[in-house]
Amino acid sequence: MAEAQETKKQFSIQKIYLKDSSFESPGTPESFSYKKWNPQVEINLNNTHGKVGEDTYEAVLRITATVTHEDATAFLIEVQQAGLFGMTGFDDTEKGYLLGSQCMTVLFPYAREAISEMSMRGGFPPLVLSPVNFDALYQQHVKEQQAAQEAPETAQ
Repeated sequence: MAEAQETKKQFSIQKIYLKDSSFESPGTPESFSYKKWNPQVEINLNNTHGKVGEDTYEAVLRITATVTHEDATAFLIEVQQAGLFGMTGFDDTEKGYLLGSQCMTVLFPYAREAISEMSMRGGFPPLVLSPVNFDALYQQHVKEQQAAQEAPETAQ
């Protein structure tokens, strides 16, 4: 009987969707006339999440890719890839890990595909993002939060 009362841990993907996207190419058509294409790529990642139902959470992976050539912006892509995830039986620490790492790992391939497709539709070569270790990024974030909480105590 005790087993029946114990909540089972369940993690599910309910929906994956593109929440927002934009493509800007301020240097066109001049950008297409470069004799040698030597782009510099800057990638910024960010994520947010929030509870949207009793056991349902929305996680959003934001990626901004800025591609410059000879100090001029060739194009800029912003993507917000989102998903609804069901989580039952997890404590807050476990939910934090799932939302900050595992959900981002699920969303990344979709965002990566959207960015590659948008760069090609803009007339540029596909921009293929390298894999990201969201586990490592999450652990780094946790360590930074712990250090920030401990810092005021040591300053006194």
